[in-house]
Parts: sequence; structure tokens; C-alpha cells
Amino acid sequence: MAKLWAGRFSKTTDETVNDFNSSIPFDNRLYPQDIEGSLAHSEMLARQGIITAADRDQIHSGLKEILQSMDAGEVEFDPAQYEDIHMCVEQLLTERIGQAGKRLHTGRSRNDQVALDMRLYVRQEILEVRDQVLHLIEVLTDVAEKNTATIMPGYTHLQRAQPVTFAYVLLAYVSMLKRDVRRLENTLDVLDECPLGSGALAGTTYDLDRHFTAEVLGFSQPCANAMDGVSDRDYCLEFLSDLSILMMHLSRLSEEVISWCSWEFKFIELDDAFSTGSSIMPQKKNPDICELIRGKTGRVYGDLMTLLTVMKGLPLAYDKDMQEDKECVFDAIDTVTMCLKVLPDMLSTMTVLTENMAAAGRKGFINATDCADYLTKKGMPFRDAYKLTGGLVARCIQEGRTLEQLTLKELRVESELFDESFYEAVDLLNAVKRRNTFGGPAPEQTEKQIAMARDFLQEHRKQDES
Repeated sequence: MAKLWAGRFSKTTDETVNDFNSSIPFDNRLYPQDIEGSLAHSEMLARQGIITAADRDQIHSGLKEILQSMDAGEVEFDPAQYEDIHMCVEQLLTERIGQAGKRLHTGRSRNDQVALDMRLYVRQEILEVRDQVLHLIEVLTDVAEKNTATIMPGYTHLQRAQPVTFAYVLLAYVSMLKRDVRRLENTLDVLDECPLGSGALAGTTYDLDRHFTAEVLGFSQPCANAMDGVSDRDYCLEFLSDLSILMMHLSRLSEEVISWCSWEFKFIELDDAFSTGSSIMPQKKNPDICELIRGKTGRVYGDLMTLLTVMKGLPLAYDKDMQEDKECVFDAIDTVTMCLKVLPDMLSTMTVLTENMAAAGRKGFINATDCADYLTKKGMPFRDAYKLTGGLVARCIQEGRTLEQLTLKELRVESELFDESFYEAVDLLNAVKRRNTFGGPAPEQTEKQIAMARDFLQEHRKQDES
């Protein structure tokens, strides 16, 4: 079949070149957006008197039939027939409705067509990813609400550091994910310009109403510069950056879960439905979901670096290199959505082993800072209190005891400031409750953080309803 652009050429395209050049095997997923843009463009052409109302009606009828055929899987996206999704739709339209189909491309180029398709597609996917992140926030918040008094060690350098609660740790990830939502929404604002009508790079001689098509397609305005309109992929880069940061957060959470469900920690147990076994070791219960998320994070990073590298040296305006934007964007979206589908159910069905968490806290001297603070509040300089407490910890390690197991008599040998109130001061739950500054792990503060997370979710539900 002759190419739609074949008028200039005296030879048919080499078969190898045709396969190399074609994007239809992957850009076919843009068919709903391509048809949506074509409907808007043809409506505008008719309003401006560039095509007749009769042609517009035929075009609309044909495009809707093609959409139904593609939705039903009745169209074969064959590279031998179609170079890309734009030419596929136009060729099918012309085959079905004749001359009117040839008028659809008046006043536009594939350059502004693909720029529009990608913006429409990315806009849709941002909203879907955002909704999945909101669901994960809700799941983490639900688990946190059940564990505001579940004591566990907080870590620095992967060493037990200070007492916190399981809710507090989960809410740290909620804070990360809330930022991810805001980043995604910022990218929505960035891409809120319509490139349709930019033509190949310099607009067109036809009297197009670009503000009309922008409004019909849900954009606040058309791109202000047609050359930038066809060559801009910043919004794709921002989206891939958003997804990379999101995956980094999911990977960190996954690493926590991998550690927590190991026998060395045993703070949680994953449901059998979200674990795998070994082909040779019958005792194994592996957190493969989390390991895959951790591994797939590098894949999404690679998608971002691919597009950054593609774009870094391109002169204005459109270059064929930009065809490479699609596969990395598609891959990143598919990878992230796959991870976000499985992670919430895994977290909501896990068993929290509260006693194991508390036992780890008791054995880790995570109340040593509270001991030093106890002495400081009684008048001892902090550095002296720090040194004394360090000596007590060293003694307890040597003797296999904890600070709470030291007798008052033993403590008073070190300082007369010790009295019976010491044991209440170093109790782990009390130590957490006293960390009652804003953003701290005290149950009163985690309940506030839970309320803020609920408000965040409710605000977004209202936005979606309005």
C-alpha cells in the first residue's frame, strides 16, 4: 500500500527500513486519543468553514466506527500496512468514507497530532496513577490507625536507635506518597496546553480556531509557540521523573517489608497469597513481590534516562528521535501500575507481630536517650548524662541485661539523681508518649497525622466529584 506521503518519492520503502521506521507496533495504544483529537479537529474545521458540515458528519461517523472496531480488537496493526497510528486511522477512514476522509488532515501535521495524542494519553495516565497512589495511602493509613500503640525500634544506620510505633513508620511513607500525588498534579498543570494546530512547526495558513480545539479537548489554552508545541516533551520527562521518585518510595517500603518479614526481624508475616516458596527448600516463604518492586525501580529509572538522553541534543523542531518517547513512557506506566495494583492488598493482609516488635525494642537499648534525658532534666549536664548512660549500656551488654533490669541500688552508685521514677522514664511506651512534639511518634501525634491523611484523601475525592 502506498504511503500517504509517497507523492515525493519514486521508489517504495525498503522492507527493512519500513520495519525500522514503523511505530504502529507500540503507538497503536494511542488510538483513542488519536480519534479524540481528530473528532475535535474536524469539528473545528467545519465551524471555520474549511470543510463542509456534510464532510464533518461523515468523518465523525467514520471515526466512531473505527473506534468501535479498534475497541473490539478487529483492526490488525500491521507495520506492512500502517506506518503509525495516525496514518492507520486516516487510511481506514478514507477506505470507509471516501473523499471526505482525505480532508481530515487539512491544517494539521503528524507532528502536532502525535504531540496532542501523547499529552492526552499522559494526562489520562497521571490521573490513573494518582488514584492508585491515593488508594495505597488509604491502606497504609488504615494499618497505621490499628497500630498507634505498637512499639518497635526506630533505626538509623540500620541500628536500633529510639522507640517509635509501627504507625509512625507507616505514616512516614504516607508523607512520601502525598508528595508523589502533588508532583503528579503539578505535571498535570505543566501539560495543560494544547499543541493541536501547531502544524509541522510553523502553524498553518488556514484560519484555525486553536482556542476552540483546546477547550473541546479539556486544555486551558493552546501552546503559545507552535515550534515548541510540536517539539516539547518536558511533560513526559516530568511524568517519568514523578514515576521514578514514586518507585523509589515503593522500593524503600519494599526493602522494609523484606527485612521485617525475615526471621532476623520477624516483625510481620505476609499472607500466603502474597508470598512464594522455594523449589528445593520447603521452609521458605519469600517476599518476591517486594523484591520485584525493588528491582523494577531500576527499570523505571532507565526509562527516564532514555528519554533525557533522546532529548538532550535535538535541534528544533520535530525530529524522528522523538518517536522513542513512547516506549519508555508506556513501559514506565505499565511497570508502576503493576506495582501499585499488588502492593496495597499485600499490606492490608499482612499480620503485624506486635510482641516481636516490642521485644526487639527492649533488647536494643533504644531508651538510652531517655535515660540521658532523665538525668539532664534532674540537673546533670547533657554530656555528662550521655557519658554515664553509655557506661550503663556497656555494662548491661557485658552482663546480658537491659537498663530496666538494673537495680536502683546499682544505679545510685553511678549517680544520686536516680530514684524510682527512672523506671517509668525508660518504659518504652512512656518514652514514645513523651515524644509529643508536632510530627513525633506519640500516639496523640500519629492520630493527628492519620487525620491529616484522611483529610488529604477526602479533599481529593471532592475534587474528583466536582
